[in-house]
Amino acid sequence: MTISQRVSDHRRRMRARGYRPVQIWVPDVRTAAFAEEAQRQARLVARADEHTDDQDFTEAISVSWDDA
Repeated sequence: MTISQRVSDHRRRMRARGYRPVQIWVPDVRTAAFAEEAQRQARLVARADEHTDDQDFTEAISVSWDDA
């Protein structure tokens, strides 16, 4: 039995059991572009403590659950 026949049989059995194939595309973590983007995002996260205005604003306009 060839590999393609085994794969075909396996897929047929899985479909008979109520399964269906799903293809998922994910980023290729081996590329230079992925590494650059990961580094860019890591730098942004590392500098997040420098920008507290957003959190201060959120807390200023928020109502405590106890006060609601």
